[in-house]
Amino acid sequence: MAAKIEASKQAAAKAPTLTAAPAGKVAAAPAPTAKTAAAKPAAEGKKLAAAPSTHQAGEKLYKSACVACHSTGVANAPKLGDKAAWAPRLAEGEEQIMEIAFKGKGAMPPRGASSADDATIKAAVEYMLSTVQ
Repeated sequence: MAAKIEASKQAAAKAPTLTAAPAGKVAAAPAPTAKTAAAKPAAEGKKLAAAPSTHQAGEKLYKSACVACHSTGVANAPKLGDKAAWAPRLAEGEEQIMEIAFKGKGAMPPRGASSADDATIKAAVEYMLSTVQ
């Protein structure tokens, strides 16, 4: 027990002390140290580096969901990279292709039967279209 009390006293002696500002005055925040100032940008940089680009997100969704039909042409799905198969759809416009991706058509289920968010579905369509343009 005495050892615990002594350890607590030593820890308290090493801890920084806070002083109160005089009444009516606001104490200034402590200045950031080089360590804390450098840590923030480094952490922010890691977040940016970890976020996949739109193209990468689209490719990832294609490889996990769309590939099942668009790699083999199942149910008349236009194959990835097949310009002839995509030509009639491209003639209708990208907006129409996006509408089919979101709402489905024929054997194509809405959202490609995925639970991806709108931006990722759009990115997957753009990824597929980039292979035929």
